[in-house]
Amino acid sequence: MVRLEFLKYLAVLSSMWRVKPIFDKSFIDSDFTKADFGDDFYWGVATSAYQIEGAWNVDGKGESVWDRFTNKTGHVKDKSTGNEAINFYNRSKSDLKLLNSLNFRNFRFSFSWPRILPEGIGKVNEKGVDFYNRMIDNCLELGIEPWAMLYHWDLPQKLDDRGGWTNRDIVDWFSEYSDLCTRRFGDRIKHWMVLNEPAGFTTLGYLSGMHAPMQSSINKFLSSVHHACLCQAEGGRIIRNNVKNSHIGTTFSCSFTKPYKPFESHQRAASRIDVMLNRLFIEPSLGMGYPYKELPFLRKIEKFVLQEDTEKLKFDFDFIGIQNYFRVISKPSLIPFIWANRVKPENQAEITEMGWEVNPEGIYHIIMQFAKYPIKEIIVTENGAAFPDQLIDGRVHDQQRISFFERYLKNILKAQQEGANVKGYFVWTFIDNFEWNEGFRPRFGLVYNDFKTQVRTVKDSGLWFREFLK
Repeated sequence: MVRLEFLKYLAVLSSMWRVKPIFDKSFIDSDFTKADFGDDFYWGVATSAYQIEGAWNVDGKGESVWDRFTNKTGHVKDKSTGNEAINFYNRSKSDLKLLNSLNFRNFRFSFSWPRILPEGIGKVNEKGVDFYNRMIDNCLELGIEPWAMLYHWDLPQKLDDRGGWTNRDIVDWFSEYSDLCTRRFGDRIKHWMVLNEPAGFTTLGYLSGMHAPMQSSINKFLSSVHHACLCQAEGGRIIRNNVKNSHIGTTFSCSFTKPYKPFESHQRAASRIDVMLNRLFIEPSLGMGYPYKELPFLRKIEKFVLQEDTEKLKFDFDFIGIQNYFRVISKPSLIPFIWANRVKPENQAEITEMGWEVNPEGIYHIIMQFAKYPIKEIIVTENGAAFPDQLIDGRVHDQQRISFFERYLKNILKAQQEGANVKGYFVWTFIDNFEWNEGFRPRFGLVYNDFKTQVRTVKDSGLWFREFLK
């Protein structure tokens, strides 16, 4: 037993020494450089608490809706959980040193709401606060800028028991939580984001029921949308009030949409999908209201809207985070309310492990679409791809991922050169992690993780970025 523990200890130590100057620089054949994006361009990686931290029930942490979801059998494809994830809770210091070695200077993370407030409101868990204090301080010691996300899907289960995002009281609950985080950590964090992909957690959690908290109701979906929009703006106001010289944003999952065929019915279908994926959350914050015209069923949201909400929905963000992984080709369908559906990628299309089409031009088009809004900055706060990575003789030769990044970055640069104020790019993700209901199978990381031993190995894509960002 002692020998086994010692071997595990050696394995952990060895994970810190998997970055070796053995990368073939001939892989870097891009016709652009880091300098082309500008000296003030932010280069970083993105993560989320539930997907990396683990330590799901230690040091006073409360249960989240995802703890409940994954610990019920049958909900995750590989029947795994985020109970340990990649154990970032206990390995944050060495992982941040690894990030530093790859020449990234910006680290996006999220606070775990139930780690800080186990009941969602009320008594503070000081051990949870201490963890984030240590992690933030470690970032700054290494010259890494922390970028904080207030909410990345791990709602406290105690609040879900009271209706969660379908209960208007969540505006007060979220305000209390946001106020606490900004007061405790705002002295060292300048860059803040309010919500991660609200279209994701409302649609998947309250309409399709595929994700936590597994509810499927049009009224619950619409109420969760409106309450998320209110929290999005209120969170921004709290940050601005509590954090001096703050840089405030929120993030949206976005996909360029186009009709399958040049028919008017297909164009209207694409327009309806565009509302759901790209317009539903940004337009209320800009004072444009909900986009009823193209998607008439949204008028049912009015039953949840109070007279004073028109102004409460507005907030002037410093930046908007775009998170792009694929484009969407749409055609009419019999799916209720939206009456549209995605067309599967053609056989010759390049497909990721998630079944998503690789379409680099899509990120250019969606950036240019968002650039038409009256917003100050655009930051690509997530972009990446999962491929069937294999660790062979201590190396992961993920040339396909390198090609992905080269092509997407080229299109981001094109958008910037054509006038879009794109100010940053965050890779999803740093280390292979727990991918929600997909489990551990999809590997998005720049660093390969052995989930049994937690040994990290930098992939060729991570070494590519190390050279690119040098």
